[in-house]
Amino acid sequence: MKNNTRVIRRRLPKKEQWTLSIVFAILFGISIWGCFLLAQETLNWKDAWHDLLHYSRILFLQPKRSDHLPRGELVYSLGISFALSILTTIGGAIIAFFLALGAARNIASPVIAKIIRIITALIRSIPTIIWVLVFSVTVNIGTDAAVIGMCFHSIAYLVKVFSESFEQINRDTIDALRACGAGFSGIITQAVIPVAATSIISWTFFRFEINFINAVAIGAAAGSGGIGYYLFMAGNLYYDIREVGIITYVIFGTVILLEMLSLRLRKRIKHH
Repeated sequence: MKNNTRVIRRRLPKKEQWTLSIVFAILFGISIWGCFLLAQETLNWKDAWHDLLHYSRILFLQPKRSDHLPRGELVYSLGISFALSILTTIGGAIIAFFLALGAARNIASPVIAKIIRIITALIRSIPTIIWVLVFSVTVNIGTDAAVIGMCFHSIAYLVKVFSESFEQINRDTIDALRACGAGFSGIITQAVIPVAATSIISWTFFRFEINFINAVAIGAAAGSGGIGYYLFMAGNLYYDIREVGIITYVIFGTVILLEMLSLRLRKRIKHH
């Protein structure tokens, strides 16, 4: 018996194909141009590759804690990075939930939804580290700037994914609740939360993983401390590659544990 099932492939319009081809061609040309800019007479490729392999071997095969990193300080600094990522994720998720209600086109008016979407898109287009540096100037260098900057970008990110989850709710369901006299709070409790709860939890935990990496990256840039501060000190002040190796392994192991926990959480949410 022959299988007459046909695979239907979605093809992009010619205009979009040409646009993508031009963009990829430009990016490829910039990459090649950058390689030629690197290939200057002052750069010895042989020595560069030799140094890369040499320091990589020390970094990954000979990790060792030095006297600059006291015992127990590594765990304490890791806890600071965790606390920073948890605080910014929870705070950002709470604020983003209410803003996403205004950004969902099936719940709020189109004008308000468009305004919120444009503002959050502009915020998302700027990396988290830039926001942290901006608030470091306006607020002060330290934990406050890191929390506000990371929260700022987390809110913009979560507004997008939350609003898209809310828009999956059938508009007829919302109209029926309004016809029955349900107010804004009734729509949230009876339609939004029951349908989008799993997506909210999943996206919030995914953002928590991103915020942990951001907390490590900005640990030295904003003076907020954490394990990123010791990584910066070991790599730029003490020049201790072995200590950089052990910190890298700790960060790498933590990220793997978070990813395993995330996969398990998503499977449980999908099962329920």
